[in-house]
Amino acid sequence: MIIAQQVGQPFIRWDWVWDHLDEIWQRTVEHVTLTSIAVLVGFGLSVVLSIIALRYRRTYTPITWVTGVFYTVPSIALFAFLVPFTGLSILTAEIGLVSYTLLILIRNIVAGINGTPASVKEAALGMGYTDRRILWEIQVPLAVPVIVAGLRVASVTTVGLVTVTSLIGQGGYGAFIDRGLGRNFATEIVVGTVLSIILAMLLDYVLVRVERRAAPWAQRQVST
Repeated sequence: MIIAQQVGQPFIRWDWVWDHLDEIWQRTVEHVTLTSIAVLVGFGLSVVLSIIALRYRRTYTPITWVTGVFYTVPSIALFAFLVPFTGLSILTAEIGLVSYTLLILIRNIVAGINGTPASVKEAALGMGYTDRRILWEIQVPLAVPVIVAGLRVASVTTVGLVTVTSLIGQGGYGAFIDRGLGRNFATEIVVGTVLSIILAMLLDYVLVRVERRAAPWAQRQVST
């Protein structure tokens, strides 16, 4: 839909923004909540599925195939498919949002764990480390940069997808975009779009800081 700006009218109605600060805050909380739940649940499921894939190597292909199918289904089609079963609810939104994080996170977790040099694992075995200790004390810490990279992609992607859930009444900033398109009101569209971009950039920045604290050696290696 083309947004037509009326002659003599400003593109952004700042008076509308000031009058709707309460709603903007409400939509911010909703957007952050939907995003956080999706990423946290998706990460938890991905850890479990990744451990299964690492322990039973033959399961990696079917796990990534199934999660890949979910990832390729258009979001609107997936939400429309879920509505008859779970209604216009937060559950419908979260099922869809979580499903889009799995493939990204599983691939990064497995790649990070598998990226541990063989010499490091052999040295750990020589020191009497069990497989469990090697995984949690050596492989997982070394995989942190790759895992966080997956979290960054999943988080930014989820922020964008949350706007689509406005179609089922759970859209956070997407509610502004959807309503603005329906009213041909540019201010709401710009507010929803800009705030979504800011939130995505903020989450990415926070995760970068988390990575630097959790894996400071990775930054030193890059700098050298």
